[in-house]
Amino acid sequence: MIKMEIWDIYDEKKQRTGRTMMRNDWNMKPGEYHLSVLGIIRRPDGKFLLTKRALDKEWAPGHWEVSGGAALAGEESRDAVLREIREETGLDVSGCPGGLLFTYRRDNPEKKDNYFVDVYRFDMDFAQEDICLQREETEGYRIASREEIDALGRQEIFLHYQSIRQAFEDEMA
Repeated sequence: MIKMEIWDIYDEKKQRTGRTMMRNDWNMKPGEYHLSVLGIIRRPDGKFLLTKRALDKEWAPGHWEVSGGAALAGEESRDAVLREIREETGLDVSGCPGGLLFTYRRDNPEKKDNYFVDVYRFDMDFAQEDICLQREETEGYRIASREEIDALGRQEIFLHYQSIRQAFEDEMA
């Protein structure tokens, strides 16, 4: 069964406009945005949880990424990232230290797809057996060091790498 998602439309100041759009209905006007979230999980050993996109995904199949997705209509950014992390990895980071690091914005007028991305980082001590992947979204996972993440980024197989690479730095605490 296909789940129909509704997203809020935001203005240039990241304020809700009161209007909504259907998921992936790329017909946004200049100055209209939707909101996505990314959730980075760092273990005490300084390594990070990455997931590998399912091979049947339309966009970037098999690429590495951190958990994330779109905020649903009426959903706050933090609630969206907690939901996405739980859905994709089975991990509950709601009580973990960390939070919003930064937001970036992309304007894609030719594709009519403009968006904000709120980037979060949480510190969590977890074991591999704690991970329960959402098979529709993910093909696998790995626990990676900053150096390994940088290498994936250089190979251009780590999504959003250029936009979020500073979130893997210790100073971003």
